[in-house]
Amino acid sequence: MSVYKATSSRLIQSILTRPIPQTVLNAVLFAMLLSASPANAQQPFYTDDADVTDKAKFHFQLSNEYGIWQRADHPCLPQNTSVCELDYGLLNGVEVGVDGPLIAISKSPVATPGTVFGFGDLDFHVKYNFLKEREGSRRPALAATLNVELPTGNAREQLGSGLTDYFLNGILQKTVTRKTRLRLNGGVLFAGNTTTGEIGIKVRGRVFVGGASLVKQITPKLDLGGEVTGAVTSSLKLSRGQLQTLMGGNYAVTKKMTFDFGIVAGKFAASPRVGVQLGVSIDF
Repeated sequence: MSVYKATSSRLIQSILTRPIPQTVLNAVLFAMLLSASPANAQQPFYTDDADVTDKAKFHFQLSNEYGIWQRADHPCLPQNTSVCELDYGLLNGVEVGVDGPLIAISKSPVATPGTVFGFGDLDFHVKYNFLKEREGSRRPALAATLNVELPTGNAREQLGSGLTDYFLNGILQKTVTRKTRLRLNGGVLFAGNTTTGEIGIKVRGRVFVGGASLVKQITPKLDLGGEVTGAVTSSLKLSRGQLQTLMGGNYAVTKKMTFDFGIVAGKFAASPRVGVQLGVSIDF
């Protein structure tokens, strides 16, 4: 899906600003990919948490991310992606949900076609929290999600992948201190690709995805944290992969609504160079 300590912040900064040997980058990605799974399913983080929506309740998320692309992605310039997600607690420990993006891709005036705007691919998921964390126990919370994304976006205009995607993700969540949670994700895209507009890996086939986040409650209303997320194809070509960090958090406007915010910085062609994300999350 970081910003936890001064040392990790310096490490992330070095990853984004200096060339690093490919063997080191391979090690970083594999550490994330093999670590299990989770993080914060709550916006603005990309790493998922082990929590699910309560039975017979709804959870709604709306986010907007404005990202500036890597220079290698020219003639594509900024992309604006708005995502609407609705989750429902089907059973105790089981959540189902649907989400879809509205995408606007700005392009250089010399590009054909020019700037495009429209709906992207529709995504459905099932999430099962099969092990809950208990106070005083070393055992973490564990969950898994299965996603199926349908090719509803216009692939010719880069609004959709043109493929049906199947993704399985594992989630591990552990309370480090009373106010701090660590979440790890590890998953495999079995078919399709990870694109949302220009974002993501365009190569068709198996993709390994991982992430780690650390989130701390600063005040009763404010949570802050950071994450590192990555993805790589089965050929392990990092130049076609993703590696990005996010620093952000949530502010509780009411007991059932939060304002979500984050800043993204990425490396490699499949990640935005820099981006800003804003959103709201509502339980009802």
